[in-house]
Amino acid sequence: MKNSTKKRSEAAEKEAIPEGLMHYFNQVPVWLDRAAEGDNIILSTRIRLARNLTKLPLPGQARREQLKSVIQKVKKAVGEIKICREMALFSKDDLPPLYKNAFVERRIISPAFSEADLPGLVAIDPDEQLGIMVNEEDHLRIQAVQAGLSLHEAWRQISRLDDELSEHLDVAFTPQFGYLTSCPTNTGTGMRASILIHLPALSMADEIDKTIKKLAPNEIAVRGFYGEGTDVVGNIYQISNQLTLGRTETSLINRLEIVADKFSEMEQEARQRLLDQQKVEIEDRIFRSLAVMKSARLMSSHEFMKYISMLLLGVDLEILSGLNPLELKKLMIYTQPAHMQIMYKSSADAQARDILRAEIVRQKINSSS
Repeated sequence: MKNSTKKRSEAAEKEAIPEGLMHYFNQVPVWLDRAAEGDNIILSTRIRLARNLTKLPLPGQARREQLKSVIQKVKKAVGEIKICREMALFSKDDLPPLYKNAFVERRIISPAFSEADLPGLVAIDPDEQLGIMVNEEDHLRIQAVQAGLSLHEAWRQISRLDDELSEHLDVAFTPQFGYLTSCPTNTGTGMRASILIHLPALSMADEIDKTIKKLAPNEIAVRGFYGEGTDVVGNIYQISNQLTLGRTETSLINRLEIVADKFSEMEQEARQRLLDQQKVEIEDRIFRSLAVMKSARLMSSHEFMKYISMLLLGVDLEILSGLNPLELKKLMIYTQPAHMQIMYKSSADAQARDILRAEIVRQKINSSS
């Protein structure tokens, strides 16, 4: 009797997962899989566009019926656009909480979208390079993600998608202000271009704030791993444009590219200073991190990110050999809490996950080094 109850429970759980959803957890996102080995500073590029439909209140003020109307309009538009034909559509109401958390970990959706109790829709292409969130802070948040520093390629992709969506949707735009958005800082182009950048040397030298002030204090925003309102983990920062009003998309992209190159250059300089002035200390931190990764029996996700940062630095400085940086970066996704519960059927209990995470990391590091 107990076995039949368990089987019914497992079957019900399986039925609750929308069709096509597991595709995204059986692959590495293309933007990560194509990441250039050896480039462990700028990890990825993302461009988001905020768009709203005319004659409908913004998500924060709209009734549920109005938000459902937005979803239907976007669904119809997506179905008529060639570039969107392979996109999978997932109703937010149909996504189990665990899978919403995993989509946040994969940077497909934002934490705010996941947590808001509003009708929503996610559209995502098979490679996870293009996506749409419907009814986040704005009616549409369109995004393109690429490996490394690829702002112009991401802009080419997202501009094409935006143009095609605009042919099928009545988007709120005025000649005076540009695209109208819920947040005034997005009004204008509605664009938020960002890079995910690994800055361990600048962090250890406590030079992040000084670097920001030196480069563009009023033009860029520095956030955590998952964006606004999230913490910096593993010395990984999200750097994006701060203002859009009165700027063109091209000027914003060009400016962020200059800032990204400068951050990368300053990080390289900080790494060289570490080698020149504190070689023993930095080697000690890297080899201690490697020893923990090889031997630990418990490891939280925060600890993991701290140690993986040191291993990536060690590979880049040629202090460590035999470790594949791409494989290390993949672990950043697959050892996150929701991914572990989905991919390894791990317990929701934090300590059980910490035990399993340590085991996964031990196997991967010991087999590589």
